[in-house]
Amino acid sequence: MNESLFSLPADLYRNRRLVLKLARNDFRTRYAGSYLGTVWAFIQPVVTVLLYWFVFSVGFRQNTGNLGLPFVLYLLSGIVPWFFFQDALVGGTNALIEYSYLVKKVVFNISVLPVVKIISALFVHGFFVLFTVFLYACYGRFPDLFYLQILYYSGSMFLMVLGLCYVTCSVVVFFRDLSQIIGIGLQVGVWLTPIMWVAEDSLQGHRTLQMILKLNPMYYIVSGYRDAFIFKRWFFEHPAWTVYFWVFTILCFLLGNRVFRRLRVHFADVL
Repeated sequence: MNESLFSLPADLYRNRRLVLKLARNDFRTRYAGSYLGTVWAFIQPVVTVLLYWFVFSVGFRQNTGNLGLPFVLYLLSGIVPWFFFQDALVGGTNALIEYSYLVKKVVFNISVLPVVKIISALFVHGFFVLFTVFLYACYGRFPDLFYLQILYYSGSMFLMVLGLCYVTCSVVVFFRDLSQIIGIGLQVGVWLTPIMWVAEDSLQGHRTLQMILKLNPMYYIVSGYRDAFIFKRWFFEHPAWTVYFWVFTILCFLLGNRVFRRLRVHFADVL
């Protein structure tokens, strides 16, 4: 079990310089040839946030109940981690297909490819976390010690999505429809996660439904970001929920390691 759990992290650590180099190159070349270049990586999420803000704050006049803060702040603290999860999962899933020319090289360690796409997505995520901190400060909500939890929740999300990507990138090589299934799952998931709605108000009196929705690990992450930005709660104040998340993440790594190593010998032939 120890070998199964730590073999992939060991590969990543040995190739850490290569991973960072490939991640920077992936981020730069994603928008190569366009006039604005990497600026497009930030424009699309900003436009999406503005669209959601207009629809829910102006159109439907959604509010945050007794929280006493503008809806755009509540929205931003939830949608920023979701953007990273979405970008990382989609990119990591298609990593082997996108870098098929590297997969066919015998001497190249292909286990680094999914994490390259996730780190590339992390660059954009870092920018939006800083943007969120700045926007909160503009509304008089300045950084405090609780903001340090953003590092914990970002790291937790990174490890979770990496474990998922080792499964999905292995399967998608043989079953290309998985990319479309994941796309649909993300469209549904963004509404089942408390991003555009206030969980504390909407789920009052629906304890069973709340427990079911909390099985979604991104519910834990999004709530954690809001604990840091809004509610000022520490992650260890939810011990059972935290244990569940890490059990889920470790199981993802175990499954991802097993699937990836069992199927990797066939990747070059299929691609």
